[in-house]
Amino acid sequence: MSTKNKKQFGVWMDSHHAIIIGKENNEDEAFVALGTVNNPGSAGNSSENAANKQEIALTHKFFKEIAAIMPNIDEVHVTGTGQIQEQFIHFLADTPQYKNAVSTTSTSNKMPAEQLIAFITEHFN
Repeated sequence: MSTKNKKQFGVWMDSHHAIIIGKENNEDEAFVALGTVNNPGSAGNSSENAANKQEIALTHKFFKEIAAIMPNIDEVHVTGTGQIQEQFIHFLADTPQYKNAVSTTSTSNKMPAEQLIAFITEHFN
C-alpha cells in the first residue's frame, strides 16, 4: 500500500484531553482537526480500590472515544505529555480493529490545533 492511500492519524493527548488529527474524506486533502475528547477523571471516592477501578474504566472509555473518531487506521502517531500515549498504543494493539495499525509515539508539550496539524503533516510527509 502506498503512503498516499494509507489512513493516517495523529493524536495529541494527556490523561484528560485528546485532539485527533486526520483527513476527513479524500486522501489528497490536508490534515485537519477531526475532534477532541475529554476525560474528566474520577470524582472523589471513599475507597482507594473504588477510585482505581473508576479511573481505569474512565481511561478505557476515553480511549474508546478517541478510537471511534479514527475508525479505519493504517498508521497513528501519538504525542503528548506523560505516559498515557503508551497506554493508548497498548489499547489499540489489544483491539482487533486496530491491532495491525502502525503506531509511533513522541513526547511534546500541549500545542494549539494548528501547530499540531503542522506537526502531524510533517511527521507523515
